[in-house]
Amino acid sequence: MSKKPKLIYLLFSLVLILSLSLGGCVYVQEPSPAPSPPPPDISAPTSPEWTLPPRISEHPPLPNFTSVVAIVKPSVVAINTEVVTYDIFNRPSTEQGSGSGWIIDEDGHIVTNNHVIAGARSITVTLSDESALSAGVVGADAFSDIAVLKVENTDLPPLAIGDSTELNIGEWALAIGNALGMGISAKEGIISRLGVSVPVAAGQTMHDLIETSAAINPGNSGGPLVNMAGEVIGITSAKWAAVGVEGLGYAISSDTARPIIEELIQKGYVVRPWLGVVVGTVNEWLIDRYELAVAQGAFVTQVAPGSPADKAEIKAGDVIVSWNETEITSADDLIEAIHDSQIGQTVDIAFWRGNEKYTTTATLAETPPP
Repeated sequence: MSKKPKLIYLLFSLVLILSLSLGGCVYVQEPSPAPSPPPPDISAPTSPEWTLPPRISEHPPLPNFTSVVAIVKPSVVAINTEVVTYDIFNRPSTEQGSGSGWIIDEDGHIVTNNHVIAGARSITVTLSDESALSAGVVGADAFSDIAVLKVENTDLPPLAIGDSTELNIGEWALAIGNALGMGISAKEGIISRLGVSVPVAAGQTMHDLIETSAAINPGNSGGPLVNMAGEVIGITSAKWAAVGVEGLGYAISSDTARPIIEELIQKGYVVRPWLGVVVGTVNEWLIDRYELAVAQGAFVTQVAPGSPADKAEIKAGDVIVSWNETEITSADDLIEAIHDSQIGQTVDIAFWRGNEKYTTTATLAETPPP
């Protein structure tokens, strides 16, 4: 082979190799980004003559709680209870409980929370002098979570009840009680919020509560929340317990508690308008279980025989959705509507039964004695 064909062959091979090596490569030029708009002009004029405000030379003194504790502590009691519970085999066992209370008069009446003494077989009250007395229940109200006990002792040091309507956010307050069942102790805080509503159980929301940053622990329930004059402004009742949540304690305001305490001492129970139903809020489980035609309302689980609801032909399984043309979306709505009504008042009620909607009227009666 001559040199010329070899040269042509080499040139051809070189061109072929370059073609193959470049054939699989695609070059894409990235487009230039669109220019961003200029930032808005948020500058403000300077003030060449401005200086810091003068420093306050005198600060208000911090509160001294010693005198408040001296007034209140002798009137705060520790409450210990025994409650009989049953296991899944119906075998009884006795459980111990603890709470707090405070003396309201010289005759031995003591105010506490209903949940402190609910179901108790025996109640023991320990006074500030360490004397232990057996206590009986004068009256208890689950809805407001207030109960009144009585011990056979006289000349006890009562606490004065203050006016919770005069409170302001930021005021100092003191919670005194049998925290953790370890004896009477005091915790300081401020009034954080007023007129608070907190759901405490299914179908039960407590209203007009005082929120405080004073530490509230198990055993504090039923003890007093007092102002700097040593007056009871609230009854310690609940604490918001959740991971990462601190300083959310609640007390029943004295303005709410005062008439309830009076009725419990006078009658043993609180008189309210009564429909005679036990209800729960409609949820997905109830909808599936009973094939309900509505997605919200107050689901009737029980109707008391001879009650206004029974006379109005409301039955278990019905869903109440309207009260005097006001929409009812939950059990709380219905309970609040009943309590906002009057004894003897006739109300219009709309409810669903299966796939049919009905209306009826009911005349509210007085709460029957327990």
